[in-house]
Amino acid sequence: MADDDRKRKSPTPGDPSVAVITKTKPQTKRPNMYRVLILNDDYTPMEFVTHVLERFFSKDHEAATRIMLHVHHHGIGECGIFTYEVAETKVTQVMDFARKHQHPLQCVMEKK
Repeated sequence: MADDDRKRKSPTPGDPSVAVITKTKPQTKRPNMYRVLILNDDYTPMEFVTHVLERFFSKDHEAATRIMLHVHHHGIGECGIFTYEVAETKVTQVMDFARKHQHPLQCVMEKK
């Protein structure tokens, strides 16, 4: 009987009473990204748009001027690509800053 007790206590591979613990890695999903765009208008000075790009999007003067000219010639220009919360914050900051300085500058975001 001692042999029978030993067999019952030591599990064998494939035995349904044996549980195997596996460590699973959580699946993380990349956040959706959004493009922040500036729209052209006939009233906002080019220097103001350049200043906005430098201040809120950390562009150097050359990059800010290049984006500003693209907006001027094509009607729209991309300022950057961000997560939803960051893009929303940047759009709000630009719009508030433009209103404060009495410019009709429009800044929008769209899903990439």
